[in-house]
Amino acid sequence: MSIVKPTRIGIIGSGNIGNVHMETFKTMPGAQLAGVTDVYLPLAETRAKEHNIEQVYANSDKLLADPSIDAVVIAVSNEWHAPLAVQALEAGKHVLLEKPMAIDLASARLIVEAERKAGKILMIPHQMRWEASSIAVKEQVEKGALGDIYHAKASYLRRKGIPGWGTWFTQMEKSGGGPLIDLGVHMLDLTMYLMGNPKPVSVYGATYAEFGPRKQGIGTWGAPNWQGKFDVEDLATALVKFDNGATLSLDVSWAGLLETDNLPVVQLLGTEGGAYLKGAKGKLFAEKFDRIVETELGAPAANDDPRARMVQHFLSAIESGSQPITSVMTGYTNNLILDAIYRSSQTGDEVKLNWDIE
Repeated sequence: MSIVKPTRIGIIGSGNIGNVHMETFKTMPGAQLAGVTDVYLPLAETRAKEHNIEQVYANSDKLLADPSIDAVVIAVSNEWHAPLAVQALEAGKHVLLEKPMAIDLASARLIVEAERKAGKILMIPHQMRWEASSIAVKEQVEKGALGDIYHAKASYLRRKGIPGWGTWFTQMEKSGGGPLIDLGVHMLDLTMYLMGNPKPVSVYGATYAEFGPRKQGIGTWGAPNWQGKFDVEDLATALVKFDNGATLSLDVSWAGLLETDNLPVVQLLGTEGGAYLKGAKGKLFAEKFDRIVETELGAPAANDDPRARMVQHFLSAIESGSQPITSVMTGYTNNLILDAIYRSSQTGDEVKLNWDIE
């Protein structure tokens, strides 16, 4: 009887999101936290002690050069996503790459090419897909309970939530954008998945920077650097059209004078039913015998862990060699739409999407 060895995981980036991944992976029977690194090495050393990680590497080059590392988690600032993902794939590693997949479309294209050449798994950890409510709605969509989904509304509106003002978060050359690339990428990914992954063909959008440039709307994520700069948007809106005639409207903000509870919202409008997701809760809608029927989705159990399901999916994809549901092409699709929204905002025109990679 053969013994299945655990997948040896290396973590690149020991900050907040890297730490979340460490917390999850250390609970998984099929994984072993084998290495960690960070540009600020003392933080990596601290994380190694906290999570009982085997080895601290001086830099990402040394971690990726270690043949004993099977897969890596890339949890660094957006500008380094593509360079590190490509390097990791070329080194023969499977990759769990934090969103957004890349800072721009050209960088995303490099990742797709590297993934296809390497033949390794690359997955984007869009954890919203693994929420119990999202899973329940997806099951109903696949059963045909909603009929044809012709329109969807997605929003993630924060009243006062600009992260790390002046740091890489708010610098276009380092982050690739503001709430659109930070929050919008989650909402696009989840909503298109629930819609059945129709092919987007055109985008019209607009972005605004009304509070960040005045150092207002500051949130609690990340320490600000008041000597830094803010040259990204703090609100974005867009309409995406699909090849089957369906549409998706998107609204995201880090800051705005509006009533909001800061939770992500998805609404699906189908010919036979509808769905509403807000945070971890959801509802299904139908009309029976000329009466509106509203069904609450069951609340998740207290110990429900979407991230554990997400990580298990990654490990299973590695073991089976099958594509994860948040594959490299889902990441590319998101970058394609994001790029078009930013271009549409600049030109004021609708942007037709160019599918040069399929």
